[in-house]
Amino acid sequence: MSYGLAIVNPTLTENRMVPAVDEGTLILRCQAGEKQAYGELVNKYMKRAYYTALGLIGSPEAAMDLSQEAFIRAYRAIKRLDADKKFFTWYYRILKNLCLNHLRDRARHARPFSEVGETTLLKMSDQGEDASRQVEQEETREIVWDAINSLKPQEREIIILKDFQEHSYIEISELLDCPMGTVMSRLYNARQALKVKLEKVLK
Repeated sequence: MSYGLAIVNPTLTENRMVPAVDEGTLILRCQAGEKQAYGELVNKYMKRAYYTALGLIGSPEAAMDLSQEAFIRAYRAIKRLDADKKFFTWYYRILKNLCLNHLRDRARHARPFSEVGETTLLKMSDQGEDASRQVEQEETREIVWDAINSLKPQEREIIILKDFQEHSYIEISELLDCPMGTVMSRLYNARQALKVKLEKVLK
C-alpha cells in the first residue's frame, strides 16, 4: 500500500520545487491527514534517504526499496512525531532499523565468494588486463565491506555517516541524538577498529 505517495527513483528525477513551508507546519498538516503535505516531505528528503540507505547497505535496488518502505512506515506513525522536531532525524531511525534488519537477513543467506566468483571469472577470462583489474577492484571492495560489516553496529553506522555520507559532526549529533564530543570519540574508535581489521586481512 503506497498511501497515494509519489515515491520515485531519486537517481532519475530531481526533487519537485515546492513553496517554502515551515517543516513543523507540514508535519501538523500530515497529522491532520493531508497526504499532499507528506508528499512535500518525501520530495524534500527522498534523495538524502536513498543515499543514506545506499551507504548503509551498499545495494542500489535494496536502498530504493528500504527508503520507500521507511517513508511508508513513517507515514503510518506520523501522529507520534512532535511537530517541533526535525522530520529526517526521526525518519532516520526508522530507516536505520530497516537497513540493519536487511543486513542481518543478507548475512544469513550470503554465499561465500568462492561460490559466486567462479562464474564471474570464467566470463571475464578472455577480457585481458581490464578484467584482471576489475576482479582486483571487486575483491578489494569486498574486503573493505566485509571489514565494515564485521564492525559493531554503532561503529559501522558512524563510519558510514561521516566517511561515506560526509555528514557534518553537528548533523551526526542530531541523527544519533548524542553530544558532538561523543560523535568524535565514537568515530575515532570506529576508524581504529576498522584499521585493525583491514591490517589483519591485508598484511
